[in-house]
Amino acid sequence: MIPRYNRPSIEKIWSLENKFRIWTEIECLIAEKQAILGVIPKKAAKEIRKKAKFNIKDIEKIEKETKHDVVAYINNVSKYIGKSSKYFHFGVTSSDIIDTSFSLQLRQSSEIIKKNLHELIKNLKIKSKKYKNTIMIGRSHGIHAEPITFGLKLSSFYFEFKRNLDRFNHAINEISVCAISGPVGTYNSIDPSVQDFVAKKLKLISEDISTQIIPRDRHAYFFSVLGILASSIERFAVEIRNLQKTEVLEVEESFSTNQKGSSAMPHKRNPVLSENLTGIARYIRSAVIPSLENIVLWHERDISHSSVERIMAPDIIIATDFALVRLNGIIKNLKVYSTNMKKNLNMLGGLHNTHNIMLKLINKGLSRQLAYKIVQESAMETWNNKKDFFEVLLNNKKLNKLLKNKDIKLIIKDNNDLKNIDWIYKNKIK
Repeated sequence: MIPRYNRPSIEKIWSLENKFRIWTEIECLIAEKQAILGVIPKKAAKEIRKKAKFNIKDIEKIEKETKHDVVAYINNVSKYIGKSSKYFHFGVTSSDIIDTSFSLQLRQSSEIIKKNLHELIKNLKIKSKKYKNTIMIGRSHGIHAEPITFGLKLSSFYFEFKRNLDRFNHAINEISVCAISGPVGTYNSIDPSVQDFVAKKLKLISEDISTQIIPRDRHAYFFSVLGILASSIERFAVEIRNLQKTEVLEVEESFSTNQKGSSAMPHKRNPVLSENLTGIARYIRSAVIPSLENIVLWHERDISHSSVERIMAPDIIIATDFALVRLNGIIKNLKVYSTNMKKNLNMLGGLHNTHNIMLKLINKGLSRQLAYKIVQESAMETWNNKKDFFEVLLNNKKLNKLLKNKDIKLIIKDNNDLKNIDWIYKNKIK
């Protein structure tokens, strides 16, 4: 991932230093359990634990000759261990180390992402309650529909990200797996209890049947969940972008004192943060198809998944972390223009009341079709001639036979009050 989107805490997890540190811990635990079982001398396990260390530059130099990263790592660490190194990586295969390490890196990253999600959910709840009664127009197809409140709009995202958190917790469990089963997963050269021992020490789940690798349906689920999360991030970003349009301007991203919106037009205040999130979401979702394709491998294993994961996993997780942090910043610093919300609400002269007027006519005995026709006639006159909807309704003779002026006023007032907002918040947003 390019430095622009890196955060040190998440980048460190995907560093070579951390990867080889995890590899070394796994190898030491394998030796420790094998010594307990009497497979290798206890002295050898102690020496492996005490002396095992690595040099990244040396590993890279050795790999140029071996063309195999794990062999290069083993050869490098063995030099530090000495005579007991013959028991280092004893009875296991490369995937036992690589895949279990991959599980730990994914889980370590997930803890950071989960923390970001918790903060996001908290911020959405705070803002939702703050703007609970801030009335604005609701839109469908981009067209004015009926009133909503900005708080209720935010609460939709609050619950969506809560669902994302639930899915993500399941995904973390799905990939928190240890597999130490030797070549082709038969435990022929390694006792099955070693896998359980290492899993317990690393707080991972012991894999059921691993073939030679951890089955990639687990990882496909994980990255698919990130794909859904990315779409939720983009949904919020697109909402901000639409509401920040000049002719709408109901909300606006924070714009700092020295910030520039354009190299040519000094007046510009663009929703660049939200636009950036739209692009990053596309990138995160791009991992879903490769992760699904990685499920399909030849027989007990091949390495067609490996090259994809080396690139995809760190970059997608770093991008997800960045996106959540950026989204949190947008929400915390969001400017809300309630005056513009009220102005836009009344832009069409009260047309957002058509539904409730129609329902009242139905209750007075009209068929739905006739009630719809009567209200639509007044609505189209309002729309086409830029008239006040309330005044047009008062002059509709068909409607006035059934509804008095005070009835129409009451309907319009009730609609603008959004009488069930309190019920929604009391029963849903606690």
